[in-house]
Amino acid sequence: MEGSTVASKNRPPPSSGNLITVLSIDGGGIRGIIPGVILAYLEKQLQELDGEDARIADYFDVVAGTSTGGLVTAMLTAPDKDKRPLYAAKDIVPFYLKHCPGIFPQTSGPFSCIIDLFKAFTGPRYNGEYLHKLVRDILGVTRVHETLTNVVIPTFDIKNLQPTIFNSYEAPEDSIWDVQLSDVCIGTSAAPTYLPAHYFKNYDAQGKEREFNLVDGGVAANNPTLVAIGEVTKQVMNQHSDFFPIKPFQYDRLLVLSVGTGTAKNEHKYDAQTAAKWGLFGWLFNAKSSPLTDTFSDAATDMVDFHNCVVFQSLQSQDNYLRIQDDTLTGDLSSVDIATSENLENLVKVGEGLLEKPVSMVDLSTGEYKPVENGRTNMEALQKFAKLLSDERKARGSTNGAAVQSSD
Repeated sequence: MEGSTVASKNRPPPSSGNLITVLSIDGGGIRGIIPGVILAYLEKQLQELDGEDARIADYFDVVAGTSTGGLVTAMLTAPDKDKRPLYAAKDIVPFYLKHCPGIFPQTSGPFSCIIDLFKAFTGPRYNGEYLHKLVRDILGVTRVHETLTNVVIPTFDIKNLQPTIFNSYEAPEDSIWDVQLSDVCIGTSAAPTYLPAHYFKNYDAQGKEREFNLVDGGVAANNPTLVAIGEVTKQVMNQHSDFFPIKPFQYDRLLVLSVGTGTAKNEHKYDAQTAAKWGLFGWLFNAKSSPLTDTFSDAATDMVDFHNCVVFQSLQSQDNYLRIQDDTLTGDLSSVDIATSENLENLVKVGEGLLEKPVSMVDLSTGEYKPVENGRTNMEALQKFAKLLSDERKARGSTNGAAVQSSD
């Protein structure tokens, strides 16, 4: 059975389509390994259905990612020389295992704590040089409009104090927003206190200039699911859009997979008595973590999940929204930058274990993730999700040029 080819991204979904398919990937530094494991499993299921050439970008109308999720988004959607995705999903974890120690070099020895304290006072913990070179080498001069399916990658402009969302809907060729994908990845990954802010300029076809002063997209949307849905909604409401007719908030036409990078919610590592004594330094640096960063990123992530759960449940479309998240991380596993070989390998195990865990949904009263009643595991849910994606691509195949062929 031959795999599908990527349809023109400026036309999805066609009039014959039944669903708008959305993939969202959270931010979380080295914990990007966890969605790497999840997406590798999903892509394997798609390959079993449609052939070994099947790729994530062939099935999702929109792929959104923040910070480390933005990098994964670019890896899955940027074109290679043959106009196919630059990376297969199975390549994400090996990529992280190889390069995270270079992106986040670890200090060691008896003075490591002093060195870390010094870094906290004098600048970001890491200079970003390895990451910047790596991203530019991989993506070259590829621009946003060239991605193989639509992408949505949030950043935050520190000069204008507002979210700056790069997306291929608003980045046609020669647009001021059609920036190099490498700049977007560097910007969305520039986590305050960890990596330096990113400055660059872009020009449109008429020579108009715009400057960007970017930090981590997690400041605005560490979980970019809602941002992705918002961009889709704008297209639906656009009278010139090629989306099929859809009523506002008709969520049963959305099929959404939102993949988290894990949290330490259940570890309860901070408390009010301790935090009451913190000043500026205490909020920025506490042992091996940054309480301020943890607080705003986890809060933003949870608020998006709360919203989606409420909306999808209220419209009886909860089966169209699958959130895969692990809130039981502890110790080094919950860090964004402890890139020791042991910790990275343990994150792989977390991802593999998450596949075996039951599908969970956030409890709107406690904020905790609790298993849903159907008793399915995340692995089983992804198998079902893959079938829905495959069926949707087949339904579109005869009308939009995406030649999905069955071996039957």
